Amino acid sequence: MAAKRRLRDIQQADIKHLSAWKQWKIASSKLLKKVLNDVKELSSYLELWRHDIHSIEGKFGTGIQSYFVFLRFLVRLNFIIFILMFGFVTLPSILSKYGILNNSFAKIRLNNTESHCTVYIPSDNKGLVYFYTYLKDLLSGTGFLEVTSLFYGYYTVDTEWLDVLRYNLPLVYLLATFGYLALSLFWIIIGSVEGFKQNLVHDENQFQSYCNKVFAGWDFCITDLNAARLKHRSLQYELQTDLEEERLKRKIADRTMKEKLRIYSLRIVMNIIVIAILSGCFYSIYRATVFSQESSNDFQPNLIVQYLPSIVITLVNFIAPQIFSFLVRLEDYSPAFEIRLKLIRCVFMRLAGIGVLLFSLWSQISYCATDKCKACGYNYELYPCWESEVGQEMYKLMIFDFITIFAVTLFVDFPRKLLVTHWSCKPVQWCGLQEFGISDNVLDIIYGQTICWIGTFFSPLLPAIATIKYFIIFYIKKISLIHTCKPAARPVRASSSNFFFLLVLLIGLVFAFVPLGISIAHIPSSKACGPFRKFSTSWAVVPDTVLGLPTGLQQVLHGIASEAFAVPFFVVICLVMFYFIALARAHKRVVEQLREQLVMEGRDKQFLIRKITEAQRHP
Repeated sequence: MAAKRRLRDIQQADIKHLSAWKQWKIASSKLLKKVLNDVKELSSYLELWRHDIHSIEGKFGTGIQSYFVFLRFLVRLNFIIFILMFGFVTLPSILSKYGILNNSFAKIRLNNTESHCTVYIPSDNKGLVYFYTYLKDLLSGTGFLEVTSLFYGYYTVDTEWLDVLRYNLPLVYLLATFGYLALSLFWIIIGSVEGFKQNLVHDENQFQSYCNKVFAGWDFCITDLNAARLKHRSLQYELQTDLEEERLKRKIADRTMKEKLRIYSLRIVMNIIVIAILSGCFYSIYRATVFSQESSNDFQPNLIVQYLPSIVITLVNFIAPQIFSFLVRLEDYSPAFEIRLKLIRCVFMRLAGIGVLLFSLWSQISYCATDKCKACGYNYELYPCWESEVGQEMYKLMIFDFITIFAVTLFVDFPRKLLVTHWSCKPVQWCGLQEFGISDNVLDIIYGQTICWIGTFFSPLLPAIATIKYFIIFYIKKISLIHTCKPAARPVRASSSNFFFLLVLLIGLVFAFVPLGISIAHIPSSKACGPFRKFSTSWAVVPDTVLGLPTGLQQVLHGIASEAFAVPFFVVICLVMFYFIALARAHKRVVEQLREQLVMEGRDKQFLIRKITEAQRHP
């Protein structure tokens, strides 16, 4: 402390000799740094579910904690997407509907479009309506919900005016869609980079990680007894994970050639079985979607027929992961790799299932057998507002996914806990309490988030539903974890889990680009509803807007979109990328040299300590 005081006095003496401007800059810098630290500390206390997540980390380890951190990440992301869509799309449309803003509605050029393509009569309930009908509409998105701002068909405003300012709603609608996709991509990449850094540091030197936990893992600022217990349990789980990974590495290294051949042959057979299961799942989803659409067109469908694709997809998503969990245990992988492999298989199954559903819908929408239908570009008789139909399917998937999660927790997890606790029957005790399946639970929320990304274009308020859904799921999973689950027998590390969860989420986002790109650029937009009714496709609003710009700006934009700009830009990007790759390799070599130097210094210290000990023994 005396040395610190002397150093501070010397610094203060040096500052007195500086000019008034430099003294003010130094004082302002210190004040700003102090304010930022205070704000950061305050924001950490205001962080959503901070205490709950720390409690889960102490009781069940960092692997399970990473799931709840991931869930909090999606709550924030969906809330920001909702603010974006509501502020730029929904709110201006509502203000225009009530006459607060001057507006003009999208009108169809009848000389280019047949009049029969513009007929759209929503299935809004009139007169006396039974409670069952309201419930069915609430669950399926039809009836009174179909004409609300929840779905695409509500947004028929073309232009709004605020004094002399012109608000082009079709263009804003499209830009908001690109905006939430870009925001999601940017946010996921930032999180993935942080997780990759932690994963890289951990994988570089296992011994260093072990020493950090043993000698520097404890936080001596902890004064609360409960916080100390949570920290103690967290370190315990981390050490268990390290020991389990080292045991498996030793086991893999000791395998004989015969054992390796047996395991590789078994893995090939298991992958063939997985491919067969996936093929059966995709065919079932396709047949269910076609049957549901055909039945809906032939007669007034009931709730089961409307929900048939969602029911089949949910059954497939529930049964197939159980089979994959059983198969992956036979393949003899490490716990972390088991989670990754199962996640990859299940993510492919779930995302491809959504793709099969959308492909089935698009095949029905694009099917035209008459000249009148071909004049519209889509099946106007069955799907006069096909975007709202797709939005309703995404809405049903979102709602049914939440109902399934809640029902499984209430009617499967809790009864199992009661049976194991109060019934001494051997088969029941053999089943025991369930472990919290990290891969299954992460898969559920990635699946729901992919539905949200795809459906937001067709249902702009879907992110609000997703935010509420994930907020409730957090407490459902927390209660289920604490009261019905036991700690995992094979611990999982959080550093690798967080990075991999975001990587799989990135796969879901990239998958969402495909159906949205096809819907925006390829499939003709509905001529009877929506902000793009006067355009051939949703993307056509972009060149139409460019044509209304000044000539000089048009030339600039055309130049940016031309090959003369794209090729040099691509070359520059490649050069920058190669530069950063070379810089990263150089930094890696420096780090390796510094690490080797630290090891040599440690050996020198051990040698000196040994010599001193020998000298003390033999004076």
